[in-house]
Amino acid sequence: MHRFYIPSDDWNLDHLALNADEAHHAVDVLRMKAGERAVVFNGRGVEATVELTDVTKKFVKLKPLHHAKTAPLGCEIMLGQAVPKGKNMDLIIQKATELGAAAIVPLLSERTVVQCDSAEIAKKQEKWQAIAIEAAKQCGQNWLPQIQRPISPKEFFQTGQRFDVTLIASLQPDAMHLKKVLAEFGDKMPKRVLVLVGPEGDFTPAEISLAKSHGCRPITLGPIVLRTETAAIYCLSVLSYELLS
Repeated sequence: MHRFYIPSDDWNLDHLALNADEAHHAVDVLRMKAGERAVVFNGRGVEATVELTDVTKKFVKLKPLHHAKTAPLGCEIMLGQAVPKGKNMDLIIQKATELGAAAIVPLLSERTVVQCDSAEIAKKQEKWQAIAIEAAKQCGQNWLPQIQRPISPKEFFQTGQRFDVTLIASLQPDAMHLKKVLAEFGDKMPKRVLVLVGPEGDFTPAEISLAKSHGCRPITLGPIVLRTETAAIYCLSVLSYELLS
């Protein structure tokens, strides 16, 4: 069945309805009609099988048939991704959602080619959140990752967010294998993990030093130098396998 997103603030099982954008997709793109069934989710773990009742191009009323709550994944993984050039960030957001990331913070590092003013930042954040929603609709993920506001690495660390383990993808000789880092936890795996991935050309030495000063452990991604989008997918794939399986 087709899946649609209803924001958690608008989620009410007694009055479920698709907003204008989702209604347009259902009616104009998918040609759905009253009486057909679909699945809706709120991005916070709840989904419902529904029947379309009142159908217009701007509004679709839904009748819930049954609903369920999906438990959150066993580990909350945050990706701190330096914004790459072109549309590579779109790909990273999509794949991070599919791989179970709980949150994504776009980082404006010193070597980030893309620089934004406040208006552009808001637009990009909105666009990236929309990409995450579409990815969640496609892959059946009921927990929507939060796309945070793009900020510098220094600003990010000043937020004071706490993690069980903090990692930074690194080409430096002191980088460790991720399995070795996780082995230190034994049978009690971390519940909240941060992994930082740099831009084209990597983080600057000053940014790497800053990350280390806040407890980031450098991890190697193997002997081959990866593109930033590949590095992000690699890190999340390994973390997903080790911590979410």
